[in-house]
Amino acid sequence: MIGAGGLVTLSEMICGDQPFDYFPYRSSSNLTRFFIDIDLDYVHDGTTRRHWVNDVLKELNNKQSVATGLPSKEIIKVIESLLYPDSFLSNDKVDREKAKEAIKACLKRYELTIAELPNGLVAVCSFHGEFISTDYKEVSAEKLITFKPSIFQVPSKPQNPRLVSVMMPFNASFRETYDAVKRTTDYMELECLRADDIWNNSIFIQDIFDLIFCAKVVVVDFTGRNPNVMYETGIAHTLGKIVIPITQSISDIPSDLGHHRALKYLPNEQGYKDLSNDLYKRLKIIMEKNI
Repeated sequence: MIGAGGLVTLSEMICGDQPFDYFPYRSSSNLTRFFIDIDLDYVHDGTTRRHWVNDVLKELNNKQSVATGLPSKEIIKVIESLLYPDSFLSNDKVDREKAKEAIKACLKRYELTIAELPNGLVAVCSFHGEFISTDYKEVSAEKLITFKPSIFQVPSKPQNPRLVSVMMPFNASFRETYDAVKRTTDYMELECLRADDIWNNSIFIQDIFDLIFCAKVVVVDFTGRNPNVMYETGIAHTLGKIVIPITQSISDIPSDLGHHRALKYLPNEQGYKDLSNDLYKRLKIIMEKNI
């Protein structure tokens, strides 16, 4: 188990309070989202943030341990989620390397540490190198799905590892959003297409399916809860694509998709610049992992 002092330290890290202001700062609503994102159903009640988080951690710490002398799987999940890479992408004030060292220092007194995984995440392990996380397991083989869609034809064209497809409403108000995405992909020398950029089939939805099928990454804009974008997101998830959600309002993301972290942007000049920068950081990690 983690001792009382360690729980206080972890609470301050989660809140992003001093002296741990190099962690992302989390307001009341963001604290709720932090726990909901890792399937822990806690909603901030309006009390002092770090005291409330400390109470939550005490409750989680009292759950069944993974093994003798080790924390509960819930506490392990909290620690590992504190270092999710995308939590550090869009804020120049945070420092993930510094955050990793702080967590190591906190865990050291309990003979625990963290190890980095090939996918960029971290796993809690003992000082002796034994992994204790139950969240990340090596699998001996991929589970493959054979499918035969009745609505679409599976294209014979090859998949393109440098293709980013964009799913968004086609009205003119999203032109600058698409330009912001294109600005990033052009800079990274990636190919970027939207369904209205192509006309290979007589049925429009087949062009969309082809574009999603051939892409490595699919950027979806949830702004306005466009039903076509929702449908296309479902196709992308089913085909196992890397989906990057963007939106002008987090409330436009359906609850079933709320656990997917989205890039929020404002529809103005600075907002589009920020979107380009944030998207660059996300794509850079994705492309570097798969070289």
